[in-house]
Amino acid sequence: MSARRTLPVLLAAVLALSACGQAGAGDGAAASSGYTLRIGVIGSGNKLTGVFGYLQDKGKLLPLLTGAGVRKIEVYSFPNGPDLNQALVAGELDVASYGDTPALVARGAGQPTRLIAQSTVGIDAGVVTKKQGGPTSLAGLAGRKVATQKGSYIHRYLLGALGDLGVRPAEIVHIYNTDVEAALERGDVDAAAVPAANLELLRSKGYPVIDVASEDHPAYLGTSATVVPEAFLKDHAGLVPAWQAAQAEGTRQAKADWQGYLAFAEKVGGFPAEVTRKTTLASQLPEQPFTPQGLTLLENTKKFLVQQAFVKKDFAIDDWIAPGARR
Repeated sequence: MSARRTLPVLLAAVLALSACGQAGAGDGAAASSGYTLRIGVIGSGNKLTGVFGYLQDKGKLLPLLTGAGVRKIEVYSFPNGPDLNQALVAGELDVASYGDTPALVARGAGQPTRLIAQSTVGIDAGVVTKKQGGPTSLAGLAGRKVATQKGSYIHRYLLGALGDLGVRPAEIVHIYNTDVEAALERGDVDAAAVPAANLELLRSKGYPVIDVASEDHPAYLGTSATVVPEAFLKDHAGLVPAWQAAQAEGTRQAKADWQGYLAFAEKVGGFPAEVTRKTTLASQLPEQPFTPQGLTLLENTKKFLVQQAFVKKDFAIDDWIAPGARR
C-alpha cells in the first residue's frame, strides 16, 4: 500500500478504542470534589515530558490546575499519534499532547477537538542510512526502502523533503523509532527518518546522516499540538486558561534552571546526556501558547496535508483554536 493511502488510514478517527493501559501516577490523591484530568502523550511509561513533565516531576503541576477543578492527573502514553487518536475519539482522554500532524489529520477527519496550545515549536528530525551500501543523499532514496513512524510529524517531514526533490522510494514502511536501529542493522530498510534525539544517537554509533530538517528543510520542522475534545470544554472551559498559564510557568522555570531541566529531560527521555543536551533546545520552548512561528509551521503543515489528501476536509486554524484561548 502506498504512503499516500496508508497515512489517512492510520490517522483518521477510528471507532475502536486502543487500550490505555495502567494510569501513571498523579500529582496527588483525588479530593471529594473536582475531577481527574486524563492526559494522553506519545512515549512510554505513562509520563509527561517537556515543561509539563518538568512541573509534575517537581510536584508543581497539579497546584497550577486546581483552580480549573482538577484534583488528580492521570497520564496515558501511546506509541504514536494514530493510536492516541483512537483513545481520544472514544472519549477516554480529556487532553492530548502530541505532534501536529496526527492532530491536524484527526481534526480534518471530523474529530471534534479544539487546539489550546503549542508547547514545542521547531521540532527537528532527519534521515539516517544503513552503514554499508546505503544511499548518500536524499536523491539516493529513489527506489529504496525507507522507514519512519507513520502518522507523525517525522513522516510529514520525510514526504515533504522527498517531494521537493521529486524522489520516489520503492516503499515507505512503518517502524517505530525504537526499532529503527535493528531494521537498519539487519538491512531490512536502506534508510529511516527519525526524531532528532534518535538521529544523534544513531550518528554516534556510526550510522550516516544524509539530511537534517533544521539545516536542509526548515519548512518541515514540527510543532506540538495540545487539543481537548469539544464535549470536554462544555463543562471544563476553565482548563484552557489554566493550562496555558501552567505552560508559561513551566517554560519560565525550565529556562531559569536549564541544567535542572536537561537533567529531567535526560531521565525521562532515556538518551545519553550528550544527545539530550544537543537536541533539547530552549529556543523550542515558546513563551506564549501560540507564536507566529508556531502558527506558521502549523498552517504550512495543514496545507501540505490537504494537498496530499491526508486531511480530508480543510479547515481554518483560527476556527480550531479553542474559544477564550490566549494567542
